[in-house]
Amino acid sequence: MNVIDTPILELIPQRPPFVMVDRVVAFDRINTTTTFLVREDCIFVEDGVLVPNGMVENIAQTCAARMGCVNSLNKESVKLGFIGAVRDMSFLRLPRIGETLSTSIIVREEVFRMTLVDAEVRVGEEIIATAEMKIALSEVDAQ
Repeated sequence: MNVIDTPILELIPQRPPFVMVDRVVAFDRINTTTTFLVREDCIFVEDGVLVPNGMVENIAQTCAARMGCVNSLNKESVKLGFIGAVRDMSFLRLPRIGETLSTSIIVREEVFRMTLVDAEVRVGEEIIATAEMKIALSEVDAQ
C-alpha cells in the first residue's frame, strides 16, 4: 500500500463544508483507507455526534478518494461519482466530536464505471460501522 501526500481536495470532487475525509493514509487499487477528524463545525454533527448520513458520506468520499488516486496515477482528472446503493449498513455507535475515523474500503468488484466495495469505519481499534456500497462513476469532470 502507498501513502498519498496529495491534498484531499485534489482527489475528491466535494468542497467545503461538505468534505468528510481529511487524507488518504493508504492506497492501492483494491484497498484504501482515509482518516477524518469529527469537528464541531461539521455539517453532519448533531448533539455532539456524527449522524448516520455523515457516516455514509464519509464512506462514499473514501471511495471518491480512491478513484482520485487511480485517476492521478492514470493522469486523468477527478470525475463526479454517485452512490448507487448502500446495503447491510450497520452502525455500532456514532462517533463523537474529537474522534478520528479510519475508514477502509475493499473493492469487491469493478465493472465498467460501477464499483462495489465493503467498508469498515473504526475509531482506534473499535469498529463502529460497516456497509456494502456501490458507486457509479460518471464521465463528468469535477469542477
